[in-house]
Amino acid sequence: MVDPLERKVLGSTGLEVTRLGLGCAALGGLYGDIPDEQAHAVVHRALDLGLNLLDTAPLYGSGKSEIRVGQALKGIARDRFILCTKVGRVLDPVTDEDEDRGQEIFDQPPPFKPVFDYSYDGVMRSFEESLQRLQMDRVDILHIHDPDDHYSQAIEGAYPAIAKLREQGLIAGVSAGMNQWEMLADFGRAGDFDCFLLAGRYSLLEQDALHDLFPLCEEKNIGILAGGTYNSGILAKGASTGAKYNYGDAPVEIIERARRLEQVSERHGVNIKAAASQFALAHPVVTSIIPGTRQPDRVTENFNLLNESIPSDYWAELRHENLIHPDAPVPEG
Repeated sequence: MVDPLERKVLGSTGLEVTRLGLGCAALGGLYGDIPDEQAHAVVHRALDLGLNLLDTAPLYGSGKSEIRVGQALKGIARDRFILCTKVGRVLDPVTDEDEDRGQEIFDQPPPFKPVFDYSYDGVMRSFEESLQRLQMDRVDILHIHDPDDHYSQAIEGAYPAIAKLREQGLIAGVSAGMNQWEMLADFGRAGDFDCFLLAGRYSLLEQDALHDLFPLCEEKNIGILAGGTYNSGILAKGASTGAKYNYGDAPVEIIERARRLEQVSERHGVNIKAAASQFALAHPVVTSIIPGTRQPDRVTENFNLLNESIPSDYWAELRHENLIHPDAPVPEG
């Protein structure tokens, strides 16, 4: 069991965040749009439950998620939430010549297209435009978003920009958010980062970050926000043909591994979603998880999953079957 309302300091930010947060990609129309009122209700349910961590990005629906989060937070006391957004893409108006808007997985985005820009000036522009969409004068954490093919520009342009924003008191946390751990480790060695958002790379299905990134984070007091703990849904919706993993169709070997996890979970009467959520939080560098949803009731479900009791025999069998790394910490009780 994990108390979802327990607050821990996130790395070097000085910010106390709840162990459960809310990822806001779905509020930008990920895999299907929702009404504004429903998006607002998702944010309000999280806050009503006592959660305080919200994570959004310009990419999420070409600004739609940020706009909706800002609308939902209007009138909410600023000390009730910790707000994260991202830089690395600027939003340019769509022209008649634009056949590809770069938003295939987001439904009905506004008439803007995300364009990679990790330059100093591009980051400052992105930050200012995010503040406008969010209707805020500051955010708490700023992630360098998905710089997989742009490391040099990100460390030479984006990193100095967000470090300057931290120096000016406009943000508290300098971060990077990615679907890989290797480049996050490079960032950690090269710069003064407060936290990282690691999406999908520390879960019941994979723990490769254990022996490089995580020890570095412990040494340098870099907190981890874990996203994608269901690995694009395969650990939530079932390991069947057509299941998604890492935003695409799951490979055969991943489906087979997920099925083995399901079988052990069934033998012990364990909800695999509860196991996936609690497992990620068992590592001391993982401060919070930030599952996303488009339904207010799913926010409540994610909250309750952390309160489910999971027997120690379950974790012991996962180790015995080599389904989790022997060095991976597991929840107690």
